[in-house]
Amino acid sequence: MHEVRVTNWNELQDALFADAWDPAIGRYRSRCAYRGLSAIDYRLETTLIRMGGDFAKLEGHLLRNFRKYAHRSMVERDSLWHWLALAKHHGLPARLMDWTYSPFVALHFATANIERFDTDAVVWVANYVEAHRLLPGALRDRLEREGANVFTVEMISEVVPTLEEFGALSPENIVLFFEPPSIDDRIVNQFAFFSVASDPTAVLDEWLGSHPDLSRRIIIPAELKWEIRDKLDQANITERVLFPGLDGLSRWLERHYSPKTRSSGAERA
Repeated sequence: MHEVRVTNWNELQDALFADAWDPAIGRYRSRCAYRGLSAIDYRLETTLIRMGGDFAKLEGHLLRNFRKYAHRSMVERDSLWHWLALAKHHGLPARLMDWTYSPFVALHFATANIERFDTDAVVWVANYVEAHRLLPGALRDRLEREGANVFTVEMISEVVPTLEEFGALSPENIVLFFEPPSIDDRIVNQFAFFSVASDPTAVLDEWLGSHPDLSRRIIIPAELKWEIRDKLDQANITERVLFPGLDGLSRWLERHYSPKTRSSGAERA
């Protein structure tokens, strides 16, 4: 897996937009998903994995009860993939992982936690077009018929209506990227989409490591975080925009007015 450590803002921009040029159309159109993490040692583990215990066996129970108690008007269609996207979006532990099309949104999540400004951060960059070339024929064919690079929940539902059918497609772990419905402004403003693995126990950095041409890691040194954070704020990439509502506004104001010394180990009251 390719890894680059940047030392300044300009190098960071070059690294984020590397390979974005598409000569076929003469435009800068990246085919990459971005995920920012505030500490370099954080792994690409799903929230389901982070539950611990026998989490794989709990997945069905979690989703079944979410569907039972949530109001059905919350989903466009009563399909597993609609429910799974909704549940993940609202915090239910799931095998889905958040990504964004926007490198700046990924940078936000890499620098939003000022209490981790004493450690290096990382932005993962994964080429979803190349990842989809590894999919079984039924899923690749569905993408090709649509002329799309990323799945929708409707497209996945047509091929694999259940997680069991998804897992049975291949003896190997497979990973695909899909866009959720525009559930709310948070999904839209974060330019968000998900990855999902056929194996609920799979840690995505291990899968990407076994396909080194699919991804790269951009290492952001701790000493560069404040400059990135301040420039993102000036560009309006903030909690106020990415988490519309009073909660996001409060999170933005708390961070914006926190003293710089807070990142050096100060504890919350």
